[in-house]
This record gives sequence, structure tokens and C-alpha cells, in this order.
Amino acid sequence: MRLVVGLGNPGERYAPTRHNVGWRVLDELAARHAARVAPAEATHRWRHAVIAGHPVALVQPLTYMNLSGDAVKAWRERHGPEEDLLVVSDDVYLPLGRLRIRVAGSSGGHRGLESIETALGGGDYARLRIGVGGAESSAELREHVLDEFAPEEIPALEEAIRRAADAVEVWVAEGALGAMNRFNRREDPSSGRVSQEESET
Repeated sequence: MRLVVGLGNPGERYAPTRHNVGWRVLDELAARHAARVAPAEATHRWRHAVIAGHPVALVQPLTYMNLSGDAVKAWRERHGPEEDLLVVSDDVYLPLGRLRIRVAGSSGGHRGLESIETALGGGDYARLRIGVGGAESSAELREHVLDEFAPEEIPALEEAIRRAADAVEVWVAEGALGAMNRFNRREDPSSGRVSQEESET
């Protein structure tokens, strides 16, 4: 079974915040594919979907962001190792709505990704990052990710959630490389052309 983990914080207080876009992508996927709700577990909730003919577990940690790895570990202990893993998270270093998919890498200071790296013993897993816009200073980032989106940002946010769900579907059907080729692209504002994102090391 493929495992897709959407990062966020539990509770109504956090549902509309920037940190919870990963959860919202999984909600979009669950709605698209009529995902079946699995029995509740202490560290996470999850739904079973069939995407492109493949069984997929859509997992939302209930541990709060900085303990997301505990939820992944608990899911593995109960259900066994997954066929493949994709983690969906927010990214304050990408412009609002920009997507970036990588097959491995560092956490980039993201507490949820740090926790998953600790649980897995490294960063060798695919991740889909969704730009939520940055703060004016690094000191403001902690509060920024717990802020709600401004009304004028909502259209771009909703489009990003739809495109991120599309990207997960391509990852399931074609693998990470296929998803990277289709979604790691941006429009060059000076020319109006779409160009390939620079690769990360």
C-alpha cells in the first residue's frame, strides 16, 4: 500500500491555518476518491482510497506538527512497511501556490519533516511542498504558519490544493519523476513562459 501523509495540527483552531495545507490536500483526495474511513487510532486518523488502481492510505497525524514522525511510526507498526511514502507539507520559502516535489532531501527547518526524518532515520522519502508565502522576518515565521490566509489569498490557495491533489494522483500512477516533470514548473513572470524548476541538491 502506498502511504501519503498530510502534515498539520489537529483541532478547529488550526484547520484554516497555513500549516494545515497538507491536511487539506488529503481531504481533497478523500473526497475525489470516496475514501473509506478507517478505525481511529491514537496518533493519527487515516482513510483508505484507491487511486489509479492502487491502494493508498491517506494519513493525517493527530500528534501536532513537531511529533508527526510518531504517527508515521505508529502506522507502520500496525500496518507494516508501505510500498512507497509521500509527505505533503506547507513551505514558507515558496511563493503562495507554488508546488515542489522531491524524492529526498532535508527538512529545511520544517518541524514536521524533522520529526519524520528522526522516525525514519533519514530524509530518504518523497515530499510535496506547497508554498504558503513567507513572513517579513524569520522571527515572525512561527506565528505566520499558524495564521489564517488573507481573503485575497484564498483563490490561489484553493487552486494550489487542487493542483497538489493532482500531483499526488500522478505520483501514485507514474511515480515521483512523473510528478516532478509535470508539477515542478513555474511561470517566468518576465516572459510568460513556463520553465523547469532548478533542481535541489
